[in-house]
Amino acid sequence: MSGTRGDSETVGRLHRVFADCAARGERALITYLTAGDPDLAATTEILGALAEGGADIVEIGIPFSDPLMDGPVIQVASERALAAGATPRGVMTMAAAAAPGLSSALIYMTPYNLVWRYGLDRFAADCQASGICGVLITDLPPEEAGEWQAICRDHGVGTVFLAAPTSSAARMRAAGTATGFVYLISRRGVTGEQAAVADELAEVIGRLRQETDAPVAVGFGLSTPEQVAQVCALADGAIVGSALVKRLAAADSSAARCTAAREFARALKAGTVLS
Repeated sequence: MSGTRGDSETVGRLHRVFADCAARGERALITYLTAGDPDLAATTEILGALAEGGADIVEIGIPFSDPLMDGPVIQVASERALAAGATPRGVMTMAAAAAPGLSSALIYMTPYNLVWRYGLDRFAADCQASGICGVLITDLPPEEAGEWQAICRDHGVGTVFLAAPTSSAARMRAAGTATGFVYLISRRGVTGEQAAVADELAEVIGRLRQETDAPVAVGFGLSTPEQVAQVCALADGAIVGSALVKRLAAADSSAARCTAAREFARALKAGTVLS
């Protein structure tokens, strides 16, 4: 695979997703799945089902042997995917085939070590060539991402950076340089479902808005349409991961997985509509 330097189509698509949602009186629904769980053919089918259910952006987790940021549900999903033979190259090939037929924008979620071993420039070029609109490197601090930002800019791939309730103004400002969106962690710790959206969220989003004009999407623990609605009253999008992965793992057939993905996405998307 090879990308075209300077092509801004993919990064521009992420901004259009948020703008188009706002124009419809909605916020963006971002869903997460682990590529290759249970296999890459199933991932392709699930991507289609999520798009049909209304997911605006799908975050594709590239399985990794030591997913430090992930909770137990996603860790086990990564283990299943690796056992089934998923590789970064295989995920790229799958995404390249799937992306043209999807209404959802696709982004990758991956640790830095995987990208470094792949080659930063090669990874960004292959993202652009395969229709991937952005990348979240979970353990790359935005203050240290200058080289990666430049490479992504050259290849028209959006960057996504993390911010948290504990982030300083300087960290929020650095995260706000993301050319895709800012992923705001709604609580401390690793990913996983939580009972309620944190009360401090409004204050945290307010602080983040003072530092950046980039779209802000909130994740880490959302699992119900009601929580999505709470988040979307404040942010530009809501991210749901573990709750979806859990439903997919519980399905006992390809048809059941697709139905679960489609129906859950549809229910969550209803929560993004502003009242």
